[in-house]
Amino acid sequence: MIEERDIYVAMRDGTRLAVDVYRPDAPGKYPVLYASALHNKDIQGPDIADILPPQPAHAPLWFGPIEAGDTRRFIANGYVHVIAQPRGSAKSEGHYGHEDTDHYDLIEWITQQPWSDGKVGMVGISGFAGEQWRAAAQGHPALKAIFPYDACSAYGGMFGFRDFNPGGVLHSFPYLLDVFSTVHESRDRPAELTAAEEELWRRAMRNPDYKQYINLFNILTQKGQRTFIMYLMMTHPWELAGTVERAEETFKKIKIPFYTGSGAYAYTYKLHWLGAQHYFGNVDSPKKLLFTGPAHLERPFHQHHDEIIRWYDHWLKGKSTGIMDEPPVRYWLMGANEWRTGANWPLPETQWTKYYLSHWETLSTEPPRPASEVGAAAREPDVFTQMPVTRTTKVERLRYMTDPLPHDVTVAGPITLTLYAAIDQEDTNWIIVLKDVGPDVSVRTAREGERDVPSTLPERELTRGWLKASYRALDEKRSKPWEPFHKLTQDAVAPVKPGEVVEYQIQILATANQFKAGHRICLDITSMDVPTGTGAMTNVEYIPYHVCSSQTVTHRIYRDAERPSHLLLPLIPASANQRAA
Repeated sequence: MIEERDIYVAMRDGTRLAVDVYRPDAPGKYPVLYASALHNKDIQGPDIADILPPQPAHAPLWFGPIEAGDTRRFIANGYVHVIAQPRGSAKSEGHYGHEDTDHYDLIEWITQQPWSDGKVGMVGISGFAGEQWRAAAQGHPALKAIFPYDACSAYGGMFGFRDFNPGGVLHSFPYLLDVFSTVHESRDRPAELTAAEEELWRRAMRNPDYKQYINLFNILTQKGQRTFIMYLMMTHPWELAGTVERAEETFKKIKIPFYTGSGAYAYTYKLHWLGAQHYFGNVDSPKKLLFTGPAHLERPFHQHHDEIIRWYDHWLKGKSTGIMDEPPVRYWLMGANEWRTGANWPLPETQWTKYYLSHWETLSTEPPRPASEVGAAAREPDVFTQMPVTRTTKVERLRYMTDPLPHDVTVAGPITLTLYAAIDQEDTNWIIVLKDVGPDVSVRTAREGERDVPSTLPERELTRGWLKASYRALDEKRSKPWEPFHKLTQDAVAPVKPGEVVEYQIQILATANQFKAGHRICLDITSMDVPTGTGAMTNVEYIPYHVCSSQTVTHRIYRDAERPSHLLLPLIPASANQRAA
């Protein structure tokens, strides 16, 4: 292998980007696998992998940004690996955000090198995946295909508000990742803001929800000098008008084949999980979707390379790998712990099934009966009250569970909760948790020791959903039964009238799980989460907490025939449960 590091490549405006090139030590021209992200390129190369063996996500040396792929593996399979640093990051010049043609220019430079055969693909996950979508939209003809696993947001750019903060509930991911920051950020006196930006900043500074998280408020006081994504989310906590329309135009610009996906772990920080599904559903070109299991990928990133090489052997080398003859969707079914395949996502064979919130905190497929049959008391709500994180770490909840299931139930796809509820304040966060509980061999009778669900049952969290009550307005045109599409723009935000019963459509992020016979489907309704460490940190950097209410809020959940709160679950019939080869 020949290594060439810190090559400076000039863009059309003269800005120079730092690039590393790794290529086979043999004469000839090769297809190129190009990687680019804000993450420091100097920690991506083979010398790091030689010292740091793959680390699982629970290991103390797992380091998220090592994501450009296994250089030695690519070289051994006859590819050049080019790792570039976008403008405004690490050794590259300029300011990040001003690079609408940089991928085009860098690919043009690649095609002119003596070791390039003129065909380019892209590799790398997370931030490296986000740049692949941008490059595809820039449309250089030499870019033949991309493989953006752990894709970033599809709406509004890599860190777009919708996929990053579903339901408008802000979370601390950018703050927790600040230790990895490679963006050139000033540390001087705060710059003067425009009058409009100054007003937004002052409004954020007055927000008591922000003030209780003093670590985030500290970012605000510095007026965007550091952790800029977090700063921008707090000063502009909504989706900018026109974002959805611009994204839909970008979808049309992507013409090349793509292989996207993410893992079940990614519901915690959302943009990879949602971005993959939104790109897959909206871009019309040859495509594949891979959903993996609940364990985060190891670092340095080396997994799925068999699939990456098969993909590029097909699209860049013209080899017959059979990859496009296989079903377009492949997913890991938790519970059954095996691969399954599908023709599309959501799966065409899905049986959308309502599970109603019922009395005594149960979930049932039987709709609630009218009050005329069961009496007026059935209209009374279930209630919980949550104090803020400044006073407690106890997360209050209402829990709804099915009886132990008589047979296996397979759930695979996106989920919606229709919730009829009232609160005694003008806002709250709805945080919804779907769990697999059990196995449970107990029965419930009036006998001593049989009255309650055992408190010792295993619980496995599958996914969550979020909605800030004031962001409840729906875009009816773009909403689907399985995915409510909220407006999320500033003009759509409206406080809740205290005491008024409101219908909320809450998006719960997709999952794929087989609830085994004897297990229970469990739904927790909460309104707060907490940092798991001290000093406003968490024990795991990619599981962020959210900006929750600074007030004590009482929540009333209604579940009668007039207000039938229910889950919409994507059940997959047993006959369709085809194992992947």
